[in-house]
Amino acid sequence: MKRFALAGNPNSGKTTLFNSLTGSTAHVGNWPGVTVDKKEGLYKKLEEDINIIDLPGIYSLSPYTSEEVISRNYILDEKPDCVINIVDVTNLERNLYLTTQLMEIDVPIIIALNMMDVLRKSGKELDAKKLEEELGVPVVEISALKEENLDELMLRAYSTSLTPRKGSSLLENSQLSHLVHDVEIAFKGMKVDNALFHAVKIIEKDEIEEKNHPDLINIVNEFKETFTDNIFGNDLEAIVADARYKYITSNFSKVVTKLGNEEEEKFEFTPSDKIDKVLTNKWAGIPIFLAILFLVFHFTFSENLFYLGGLFANVAPSFEGTMFEGLLWTDGGLNSIGVILFNLMDIITSFLGGLIGELISGAPMWIQSFVNDGALAGVFGVLSFVPQILLLFLFFSILEDSGYMARVAFILDKLFRRFGLSGRAFMPMIMGFGCSVPAIVNTRTLADENEKTATIRVIPFFSCGAKLPILTAIAGAIVTISNISNPDIITYSMYVLGMVTAIVTVILMRNTTMKGDVPPFIMELPNYHLPQFKSLMIHLWDKLKHYIEKAFTIILASTIIIWFLSSFSWGYEFLPSVIMYEGEEIIVNLRMNESILAGLGNLFAPIFAPLGFGSNLNDYVWIFAVAAVTGLIAKENVIATFGTLAACVGGLYIATEEGVLEVAAMISATEITVPALISFIAFNMTTIPCFAAVATAKGELTKKKFRGTLTFWLVTSYVVSMMIYSIGTVWWTAFIFIALAIISIFCIRYFNKRKSLTNK
Repeated sequence: MKRFALAGNPNSGKTTLFNSLTGSTAHVGNWPGVTVDKKEGLYKKLEEDINIIDLPGIYSLSPYTSEEVISRNYILDEKPDCVINIVDVTNLERNLYLTTQLMEIDVPIIIALNMMDVLRKSGKELDAKKLEEELGVPVVEISALKEENLDELMLRAYSTSLTPRKGSSLLENSQLSHLVHDVEIAFKGMKVDNALFHAVKIIEKDEIEEKNHPDLINIVNEFKETFTDNIFGNDLEAIVADARYKYITSNFSKVVTKLGNEEEEKFEFTPSDKIDKVLTNKWAGIPIFLAILFLVFHFTFSENLFYLGGLFANVAPSFEGTMFEGLLWTDGGLNSIGVILFNLMDIITSFLGGLIGELISGAPMWIQSFVNDGALAGVFGVLSFVPQILLLFLFFSILEDSGYMARVAFILDKLFRRFGLSGRAFMPMIMGFGCSVPAIVNTRTLADENEKTATIRVIPFFSCGAKLPILTAIAGAIVTISNISNPDIITYSMYVLGMVTAIVTVILMRNTTMKGDVPPFIMELPNYHLPQFKSLMIHLWDKLKHYIEKAFTIILASTIIIWFLSSFSWGYEFLPSVIMYEGEEIIVNLRMNESILAGLGNLFAPIFAPLGFGSNLNDYVWIFAVAAVTGLIAKENVIATFGTLAACVGGLYIATEEGVLEVAAMISATEITVPALISFIAFNMTTIPCFAAVATAKGELTKKKFRGTLTFWLVTSYVVSMMIYSIGTVWWTAFIFIALAIISIFCIRYFNKRKSLTNK
């Protein structure tokens, strides 16, 4: 099977092209560095299937970043059958710099001129034939976003791959041609593949080449001593870069021309420029970002999206007793899209649960308990939140793919830089809203190791989709049992709390234990555009697939274990449920505190007492502590645990009236307070993330820094949760924490200063 590699600058449309060609589930982002590892997919429209490899977006093949090394090593070592070089025609000259480097490798190349639709819309045209003649490789005009001309691109790429190609360099006609020729001959004598590419790189003082071929450095150094007749002196790297840009400017600057009359082109603000005057305003930018986040959560979680008033009073009686009662509105207000979808899923899971319960009604009690309380309760409890999770992912994907999130990083760079952090660090942080795993991998784009470590540590504070059920369920339960309304405000506040915790702790680290230089942050802001529907659906399907897989593997196994531990005593006696009657039939387990789970939970419940959800609760003091511990495996387990235990403890305090949540049953059984519930949310948001994220962090960090990171997660989550519970219960304790924070910062700074003096 042939292998085609996609190579191009960040934001050139490379990953969009990959998705269009393969239908892959690769995530499409609209900021530089979203692709940090190669992704693979199949193109099946030719006479043989083609394996498409999506390489990281890079600006050059010099080994300055891990992405450049990945792309360079893949092309040189794996030897793909063809390299499709994606070029953004709206930034032609800058994109062709990478092209001139790729052409020096002995590999078939085809140029995909992307965003032709944008170029034409701006009133310009491009002479593709002239470009093809000058470069000496095939050139095809495409639009990856609109999937225009992709079949022709692949046909010509396949045809190109059938013929071997020798690398060529624009330096062969430059003042360095003699040196290039001599070094190339030396590499050929050593039987090194891609001799021309390696020759140019060692002339550029490439670190990898100098390390691998130290014997050839003398040839370059001897030439440098005689080469001084240049504005760059004998800085050969600068001379090579200058030669590339001069070649591109002289040969391709007139390839793009203005349609119509050739009057002098006047500068005009583009629609993106006009939008940016508002969204990136130094005063309004951050408030607008927070307002947009609030709207996202309002449309996802609000039970009172719009107040219907008299309309509710006129319409509601017509739907009493039907499925629409409570589905579309709550207490006179129209439900948000997310709440309506949640209610629909809840109806479906309740129907399926009831149907399965009837089918096994004649089975022994322990089998009924296993199916209903063990297998179904936890999994259905998690699946009920799938619509809201997907809706939230959809909103965030739209913000990313439209180009807005890149602006947020730009806005925050100026603020972050004052505290020793670049705006580039915000990119992987914001990716944490989707999943911590790719977000942690994305920290490879950060040049400073201390900045990378600090960023990895705070990424889990940007709550991923797995934590969403915890936020939604507990927020809904608080609304159910108290006078506090609008669960969307509670959920939004918790997301803001996570971001604030992340920013405060990363600033603290960068100014104390992890000081370092702040690298320059250079980022090209992409033009705003409507996200591609296909890409959004691919992204959502990817999230749904992984969520469902986790629900029926890790979560199912966990809920069964929780059921077993909560349904059997230490003597392996089954603790049967008891049927009680209080107007309605209620099934409860009066002996829950005799279970294995209760015994284990009581061991570590005291640890969580300062956080408000430990041994300081009433009956069933261990329930929230157990849920927090199971959440260390997978955050979905928290709600799955509640779903499993609710059937046993809920009826003791709450009649099974319609609409009472499992979490509300836990609250009533334990009499936990609202500050303690908020503390519970904060702990799960900021503590050790899921096992997959932990494994990813381990792969990115040294052993010492990884151990420090685990400690950081535990300590931070404990301190933040304790502060929330303490201040929420006794407000004046806030002054104690402020004083402790000041003392801690002073001690750390003093220690660092002493350490610095000792090292000198």
